[in-house]
Amino acid sequence: MKVLLIDTNHHLLQNGLKKLGCICEEDCISTKQQIEEKIDSYSGIVIRSRFNIDKQFIDKATNLKFIARVGAGLESIDVTYAKKKGIHLISAPEGNSNAVGEHALGMILSLFNNIKKADIEIRNGKWLREENRGIELEGKTIGIIGYGNMGKSFAKKLKGFNVNVICYDIKEEVGDENCKQVSLKQLQEKTDVLSLHTPSNKLSHHMVNDVFINNFKKPFYLINTARGSAVVTNDLVEGLINKKILGACLDVLEYEKLSFENLFENESLPEAFGYLIQANNVLLSPHIAGWTVESKIKLAQTIVDKVEKIFFPK
Repeated sequence: MKVLLIDTNHHLLQNGLKKLGCICEEDCISTKQQIEEKIDSYSGIVIRSRFNIDKQFIDKATNLKFIARVGAGLESIDVTYAKKKGIHLISAPEGNSNAVGEHALGMILSLFNNIKKADIEIRNGKWLREENRGIELEGKTIGIIGYGNMGKSFAKKLKGFNVNVICYDIKEEVGDENCKQVSLKQLQEKTDVLSLHTPSNKLSHHMVNDVFINNFKKPFYLINTARGSAVVTNDLVEGLINKKILGACLDVLEYEKLSFENLFENESLPEAFGYLIQANNVLLSPHIAGWTVESKIKLAQTIVDKVEKIFFPK
């Protein structure tokens, strides 16, 4: 089986595929059009988020047996058409779910305790104790939207904090010993801290808008380690200004490019983003929640394991 790898990944991935008997080739330079011209020579392709694999690309990939994405979601792939063509789709949400759970927890604890703000102040010669009095996670209700691998990981991390964890998911009966599944209305009535763990799709796109925000009974904190497209940034900022949202931890932004490697298509900064980067009650990170040393290894191994299970069963 001949496999094309079009993004850089941990060497474990290529080595693992070779051990299974695959012939692996790398091409992290050619354009999408150039790769389309030769993709019919390959049985498998491994990507991260370099470009979209659309109907045109799939039509040219006449011998493709699988598309593997080294990441959690498949939004850059025309899933319906690929399945119609009998192509196996492989992703690896198990590989970075622990990293995402830890990052979400780290961000909210940092925000609650003013760690970033206090650190900057001390470096500038300011020793402000009362101004940086924090709040505790204990006793709060954490609402999770999207209770898959990432949501479950975050809920597990919260077990020792004496919090009430609830979730909303379009799938039924996904709750477990770490989290009680509720309706969206119930979640919006009880939540103090909202954490998004939804995939990128039509349902989640711009889900957090002014109507959604105003349906919450209490002012709340927002964590987004899922996809930037889930939040309308202008409405988020309006919520922060009117204190309907008390603070935000954002690992992802609406303005990101598909590849996640760059933020803006041009050099102009949206007005809403200008507000976010000045706000003391907002923490930002560059789409790195699932981007740890360990997750790089786990993601690679997960892809290898799934290819083995499908094509090289023992």
